[in-house]
Amino acid sequence: MAAPVTIQCCAPIAREPLSENDAAELAALLKAVADPVRLRLLSMIGSHAGGEACVCDLTDAFDLTAPTISHHLKVLRTAGLIDGQRRGTWVYYRIIPEVVNKLGALFAPLAATASACGSVDVEPLTV
Repeated sequence: MAAPVTIQCCAPIAREPLSENDAAELAALLKAVADPVRLRLLSMIGSHAGGEACVCDLTDAFDLTAPTISHHLKVLRTAGLIDGQRRGTWVYYRIIPEVVNKLGALFAPLAATASACGSVDVEPLTV
């Protein structure tokens, strides 16, 4: 039988103070998604069939010019949240899961209060 695995019950932000480097990295990610258009673009790309979306599929959802959409996509790409690949005339975008997951992991799970945080030992699943 394998040894129990310890799982942290609280989000990193409630478990311990962030380091200066981690805070700077996460702040850049949060700043990139702290715009309704960019947040919608990220969501549209992530939820698109096949895990990637053509810029041609994204522009029609907004009452914005193509250069404005391109600017928002560039901000997301510079932050490392998405990547793009040119195919002929169009660019296809996909989410970079490892980077997007950093945002989710920062706050989840926050069901427990910071004072109740700790760790839980669980038995590994055996098949």
